[in-house]
Amino acid sequence: MLDDADVRAWVREQAAAQDLDGKRVCVIVPDATRSCPLPMLMGALHEALHGRAAAVTVLIALGTHAPMTEDQLRHHLGGPYPGVTVRNHDQDSLVSVGVIPAARVKELSDGRMSQDVDVVLNRAVVEHDVCLVVGPVFPHEVVGFSGGNKYFVPGVAGAEIIDFSHWLGALITSAEIIGTRGITPVRALIDQAAAMIPSRRLALCLVVQSGTGALHAASFGPPEQAWAACAEVSAQTHVRYLDAPVPKVISVIPEKYDDMWTGAKGFYKVEPVVADGGRVILYAPHITRIAAMHPEIEEIGYHCRDYFLKQWDRFSHHHWGVLAHSTHLRGAGTFDTVNGERLRVTVTLATSIPEDVVRRANLDHLDPAAVDLADPDAFVVPNAGEVLFRLRQEVGVSAEGIR
Repeated sequence: MLDDADVRAWVREQAAAQDLDGKRVCVIVPDATRSCPLPMLMGALHEALHGRAAAVTVLIALGTHAPMTEDQLRHHLGGPYPGVTVRNHDQDSLVSVGVIPAARVKELSDGRMSQDVDVVLNRAVVEHDVCLVVGPVFPHEVVGFSGGNKYFVPGVAGAEIIDFSHWLGALITSAEIIGTRGITPVRALIDQAAAMIPSRRLALCLVVQSGTGALHAASFGPPEQAWAACAEVSAQTHVRYLDAPVPKVISVIPEKYDDMWTGAKGFYKVEPVVADGGRVILYAPHITRIAAMHPEIEEIGYHCRDYFLKQWDRFSHHHWGVLAHSTHLRGAGTFDTVNGERLRVTVTLATSIPEDVVRRANLDHLDPAAVDLADPDAFVVPNAGEVLFRLRQEVGVSAEGIR
């Protein structure tokens, strides 16, 4: 692991080497659903920017998540930091930076989608001279590996491009794209959108030990290069390999995920290792609701991708990001009008969400008190949501490592 004092000194050095004197700097950071030593990093950046930058704004890249309170922000960022303004991203502070034409979208998406995409972002990214992304890289269900330009889209983007990018990922499917190295179609779309931002873009990308603030690696530079370097490290540190599928998984969801919209990561990261007909139990007694910001999901429920595609006229008017979340948590399956929906695995919520709400959403319910975390027949994943589990044979991994 990297030493905190060394990291602080290195961050100050990297910032000192940039032309930031007299510049307005927007620092874009994750919310509390990502493991990240932000107080330490923000302290180093404040030391490097205070007295040099004309203005510093910290913008929380909420994406599809709920805004953070003032108390939460103080705990999340540390500080106080004199001269720094802190803001949640919101859908009322938006501006278009241009349109990606349908023909280019078709090319980027490998033919899956073809329509103009208006790149609408928080206006802070154009009102500042420099945008500095600070955040971790983890395997991700929509884009392959998170981080880098993803902090612009969906992090501080408008609802339509958020929905579009998430639905593109859903068409590929979470199990297919999660942990995929290199430039996936969604990453290509995000990079294209970020390139349209008129401000200078930089990134401090990090590989963080899951559930802690300890750092495996850090990289600074243009977002594309900084992200690529950390994604390679994340592929080594955040992926665990099993020799054979498992029939039952118990994912223990940490309290940083306070609803099932975010806690669903405990399913995404284990779906690839669950046997056909198997079961995933999401154990989260602290969770009391499905989605704080997206009540629409309770009306739609959780279904496989083809359930929506083969009934598109019925569902196309809903937010595509909600449909994407639905497919990500329900996993692989098939649908036709004769046989209905057939799902590869069973998803069970052991939460404090009322049973009738869970079952209406097309998920199984289990009283959390009935969960045995010492169950010898279960594969138990503590602190679920950031480490990806995959089958060694399917991804060409030998006992010695990746081939």
